[in-house]
Amino acid sequence: MSSVSFATLYLKELTQEVIPFWEKYSIDRENGGYFTCINDQHKVFDTDKFVWLQARQVWTFATLYDRLEKKQTWFEIARSGSDFLEKYGHDGNYNWFFSLKRDGKPMVMPYNIFSYTFACMAMGKMYHITGEDKYKTAVDQTLKKITQRAAKPKDRWDKSYPDARPLKNFALPMILCNLYNELGDLVPEEEKEQLTHACVNEIFDLFWDEERGVILENISPKGSFSDTFDGRLINPGHGLEAMWFIMDLGVQLDRNDWIDRSVEMALSIVEKGWDKEQEGIFYFMDAQGHPPQQLEWDQKLWWVHLEAMICFLKGYELTGSKACWYWFKKIHHYTWSHFRDSKRGGEWYGYLNRSGEVRLSLKGGKWKGCFHVPRALFKLYEISKRLKI
Repeated sequence: MSSVSFATLYLKELTQEVIPFWEKYSIDRENGGYFTCINDQHKVFDTDKFVWLQARQVWTFATLYDRLEKKQTWFEIARSGSDFLEKYGHDGNYNWFFSLKRDGKPMVMPYNIFSYTFACMAMGKMYHITGEDKYKTAVDQTLKKITQRAAKPKDRWDKSYPDARPLKNFALPMILCNLYNELGDLVPEEEKEQLTHACVNEIFDLFWDEERGVILENISPKGSFSDTFDGRLINPGHGLEAMWFIMDLGVQLDRNDWIDRSVEMALSIVEKGWDKEQEGIFYFMDAQGHPPQQLEWDQKLWWVHLEAMICFLKGYELTGSKACWYWFKKIHHYTWSHFRDSKRGGEWYGYLNRSGEVRLSLKGGKWKGCFHVPRALFKLYEISKRLKI
């Protein structure tokens, strides 16, 4: 790295490249909301809108307005998305659709729990910056829906045969750790502490596989290992992201033991997930070393590496771990040199092949929007600034 500090590097990339890209190319000024399907020529190639990505962009701009700079344009962009979601994002009873047509007409039913969790996060942030009761109502009602669906996140849209092979998925307790932290005092303190402890304990005691040193994506309802395709699935990025969520909760609830254990687990996950031949972190792995069934298993994805950077820089800040500092610098170098678009600038690429070459030229799509890159740059900037690095 040059003499430029990490804090300066991240802030400049955030405010001069990434955010201007989404400001310029993603705003649907005719219908409200945002386009996310944008190619590397900065052209919109599909106008469908995905509720979880709409909500993530609301949260991103509302957060930057709240914590970085009170720019009116950022507030207006967040408001445009929240207005669109309020009007079209759910069925009137806070069942949040997965996708919509450009004009807001529903496309895909509310099967995906992430639509709910990110809508809740977005509305919570809008309430924080506006104080408007409609946002608190949306949070309260959506939290009820999330709680109702905790045992069966896909609800009636689950395509698996009843009780054929029941498995519990890691995604919900992981994202709830972040959601409860983000909502702040919108959740009563006693209730939040109880819910948070339940999620963290579930991750530490059930999803963490001590023998293999990894977090499993799916486990039996009682927490045992399932020697099946789904039961053997490992997603190192999810594990690393969850660890910094728990670190944040450890700070908030004065649980240094959570922080220490999260660091220990993160170091094990990255050791297992790092591609020792061609560098980068694998997308998927099989816990028993069998061939993964996901065809994209060896791709290198933007969000995996960005979440890992947050995890290890935060771990270094909180514990002084030299191993965290080593992995932060190693992953920073890989991420900065492979995912950034050094020719056109703007939003980063998301999908590389195993050797680190760009596999998809899109800047955004059905699964990639205005979230992981700006969130990571902002959080890395904040941590680097505190560390004075």
